[in-house]
Amino acid sequence: MPDPAGGDTVRTIPARTLGRYLVEGPEHGPLLVGFHGYGENAEKHLEALRTLTGVRHFRLAAVQALHRFYNTKTGEVVGCWMTRLDREQAVADNLAYVAAVVDALVREGAPERLVFAGFSQGASMAWRAAVRCAHPCHGVIALGGDMPPDVAEDPAAAFPPVLIGRGTRDGWYTEAKMARDLAVLKARGSRPETVVFEGGHEWGEPFLRAAGGFLGRISGI
Repeated sequence: MPDPAGGDTVRTIPARTLGRYLVEGPEHGPLLVGFHGYGENAEKHLEALRTLTGVRHFRLAAVQALHRFYNTKTGEVVGCWMTRLDREQAVADNLAYVAAVVDALVREGAPERLVFAGFSQGASMAWRAAVRCAHPCHGVIALGGDMPPDVAEDPAAAFPPVLIGRGTRDGWYTEAKMARDLAVLKARGSRPETVVFEGGHEWGEPFLRAAGGFLGRISGI
């Protein structure tokens, strides 16, 4: 049917694309699955995950966003998780992609513990995976990124243990956004751990230490 405004009719069709993720660490260790920020990639995120205190006992998986593009300054291939265009379908596509990655990892090692971590835009994916993954989730780590509305406004969302971090000079994940996320969690009976460190939109050393302690308590190691 033509658009009443006189424009073309918008149609969509499912399309397959190649997903990519990096894995390292003990095959049967607890599993930490991470999601990078806007304009980053799986390699950069895996480097960040390696810096978490005490993470050597974990099997690490860094998932590459499906929407790839070039960093115009460096020529490096980077990615983002979605844009506002066809957002609901992009959310569904990303969740199906993450579910397939986790299914593959679980088949390889059957971990006793599963934790999702996300930085910046990737924090939204960590929240979504934590409350919608078919496999039991034992923790979520969110740094420098807020809880997406589709999770915050879902009354059925049940949260595992949570660690949230932000830098005092972070212009993206502001104090107000963090306060909103904490209010959502506390309203659902969650007792989130928080780290606010001197710094900007980054992996601050105090957060790395706190994340290591958080992972240690979850894994019992």
